[in-house]
Amino acid sequence: MPNLNVAVIGSPDYTKSLGKKSTASDITFYDLKRDDITVSLAEPTKYPEKLASLFFATSLADVAIVVVEQIGPVFGESVIMLDCVGVKKGYIVTKGYITKEQIAPLIKGTVLEGYTVLDDDPILLRERLLAQANEIERGSMVDSVGSVAVDHYFDVKGVGTVVLGCVADGTIGKHDAVKVLPLGREAEIRSIQKHDDDFDTAVKGDRVGLALKGVSVNELDRGTVLSNDEKLITRRDITARAHLVKYWLNPLKEGMVVHIGHWMQFEPARLVSVGSDADWRNPELRLELQKDLVYLPGSKAIITYLEGGKLRIIGSLDLH
Repeated sequence: MPNLNVAVIGSPDYTKSLGKKSTASDITFYDLKRDDITVSLAEPTKYPEKLASLFFATSLADVAIVVVEQIGPVFGESVIMLDCVGVKKGYIVTKGYITKEQIAPLIKGTVLEGYTVLDDDPILLRERLLAQANEIERGSMVDSVGSVAVDHYFDVKGVGTVVLGCVADGTIGKHDAVKVLPLGREAEIRSIQKHDDDFDTAVKGDRVGLALKGVSVNELDRGTVLSNDEKLITRRDITARAHLVKYWLNPLKEGMVVHIGHWMQFEPARLVSVGSDADWRNPELRLELQKDLVYLPGSKAIITYLEGGKLRIIGSLDLH
């Protein structure tokens, strides 16, 4: 069952024309399914008020749909987020009097330059997404080593702890023992569901519901990672090279409180030191987070400043 993860940005409730509503919070998920082909659509319900909502919707997306009803700061910030996260495939849906020629100079040099521009036609868009999902070649179940980034969790009567999330890397299997990070506890995956069907395994890119044994709901949080991958790093004191977006006008300063986004974590951090290299747009940063960040070596995170006004995205981080 191939699954395509799609972020839908720019028009409140546009996603309801593409799929069936499922989990709703500050990010709202919709499902699109035909036979064994599935599409998971995520809408940043609380954006632009909450920048985290936009990050969560885009963080693990394979594809983005950007609906352009007007050109302004929200559109600009969305473009920068998608570029920093690195969502390289997508569609731009124009509405009203917005034209392709108006958008072109604003997305030049970003990942959106490679997106397909479409008129507003949800039926055509659904067909394109299903066709794209059908072309996905996900990993195979060679061995049960993988990580799941949790976005929702709840207690189900007669079942116990259930989490929803995306397989961020590798593969997972029913009855796997996994670490609950950054908590440090161990749990067992009792069952795996994908779009309400039971499975024995899930691979990178699958949206899953997992029943867990050994951990309670009140011990979980959004951003919790379930994994048996020994390569994962759990760290609160991080040194990383930053790459500031070209629109960020001033050097970063020690003492600034920023937020770091990776997978489904969006954590506050203080800048302990800022490297004094000649190139202030690519400084070496040392950050102290309030909570451990969980990541694989070589991963990329985003760095944001919520007091930044119309531009809250500073850039990206190279995690060692």
